[in-house]
Amino acid sequence: MTERRASGGILRRWESILPLTDATPRISLGEGSTPLVRAAHIAGDCGLDELWFKLESCNPSGSFKDRGMVVAVAKALEAGAKAIMCASTGNTSASAAAYAAHCGIGCYVLVPGGGNVAAGKMAQAIAYGSKIIEIEGNFDDALNAARALTAKHPVALVNSVNPHRIEGQKTAAFEICETLGDAPDVLAIPVGNAGNITAYWKGFGECAELGRATLHPRMFGFQAAGAAPLVLGKPVAKPNTVATAIRIGNPASWQGAVAARDESSGLIESVTDEEILEAYALLARREGLFVEPASAASVAGLLKLARAGRGHGGRAVAILTGNGLKDPDTALAQYIPDVTKSDSTVAGIEKALGW
Repeated sequence: MTERRASGGILRRWESILPLTDATPRISLGEGSTPLVRAAHIAGDCGLDELWFKLESCNPSGSFKDRGMVVAVAKALEAGAKAIMCASTGNTSASAAAYAAHCGIGCYVLVPGGGNVAAGKMAQAIAYGSKIIEIEGNFDDALNAARALTAKHPVALVNSVNPHRIEGQKTAAFEICETLGDAPDVLAIPVGNAGNITAYWKGFGECAELGRATLHPRMFGFQAAGAAPLVLGKPVAKPNTVATAIRIGNPASWQGAVAARDESSGLIESVTDEEILEAYALLARREGLFVEPASAASVAGLLKLARAGRGHGGRAVAILTGNGLKDPDTALAQYIPDVTKSDSTVAGIEKALGW
């Protein structure tokens, strides 16, 4: 395996595979070059010989969204945009707002109402200074509105329907192949709006074409059971799941996800909230990785397959899409703190520890 390289951002590191011109500003917040960490304990539980975690939570705004956002914003600037807009369940808004602040342009965020955006993500959008509009409706309603508004006004849409987002996100596949020396046998990934699974499949295909990989991994996508339109084969009018980042009922990249599944001989299946929270706790307590609930869907899916006797052996990479601090309320609700009070003396602390 190669050493992880210091990152000057993906626009410089991966410019040869991105749709850039000399006029594209090479902006960066240090995105990309995220760690690939081998599982210490749970590979066997997932029915695998090797399990690796791609820590996209280490991107500057705390999620994978930064890879695509930096390309989308750079191309918007190249085209003369003075503002950007997105619909978001949280991570897209945090990323868009961060890059807008960095570049000195306006950012407008449409979020679903009813408290359906995790506190940590909303805090980011607020801190970066974006204009937030909470709509009456779900994410799909917000995206429809964002598309209509950006078609009418001189504002760039930076959701994953923007093809530059997919281009940026595919760079993670190149990093995986570079670090492992080849593509894995399986790529496990949460699926919400489905842009990320689409992007990874595109990236792995390009890696093979360029001689950077000999394998095409099987793409294993996992949706939350309460928001599983790709599994059901039809949109879900009122998606509901603890994994707010994938609480999407009608994915914008539906066809891309289906193509990734079918062309790779992969699968897209669902996991329950209980299975997601089990994996969420397992990652924290046994691997030392604190992720947001949606990230745990990839591991929940692998565990579910193994328990059903459908483990695949070989090497898999699970994409951990966002940091656990994005959704602190879930952690506080999930865990009972192990706290014992004591005075400040050595004897008192020894007593509290049972020593």
